[in-house]
Amino acid sequence: MLPLPPLARDILRSVKTDGDRVFTNGRGLAWSRIKTKLDATMKPTTPWRLHDLRRVFSTGLSKIGVEPHIVEACLNHYSGARSGVAGVYNQWHYLPEKTLAMQLWADHVIGLVEGRAAKVLPMKRKVRGR
Repeated sequence: MLPLPPLARDILRSVKTDGDRVFTNGRGLAWSRIKTKLDATMKPTTPWRLHDLRRVFSTGLSKIGVEPHIVEACLNHYSGARSGVAGVYNQWHYLPEKTLAMQLWADHVIGLVEGRAAKVLPMKRKVRGR
């Protein structure tokens, strides 16, 4: 589960959908057509792939102070604190932490779009028992 901040929900509500799916051509996913439209609009100077968006997201979250295991949870990756033996015992879903990370990312993106630096505050880890 990935909690979406209000900005993302507003964007998704504004997109014309075909039922329950957002990025579809009626017969399934149409990522290549979407990327073609993005390229035509953005006019990038270097080639890129849709997977690069995940890399930008991951790097960006790290840059604004989100802890690596929360970044991985937002990407639905399992390593470190959530893989192997640690993953067997660590069953926490990180929903509150992912919610905060997604809101921090939305604030950062809005800051970039509006031409202002986003206020970046590192996420603080709660210490239990204190």
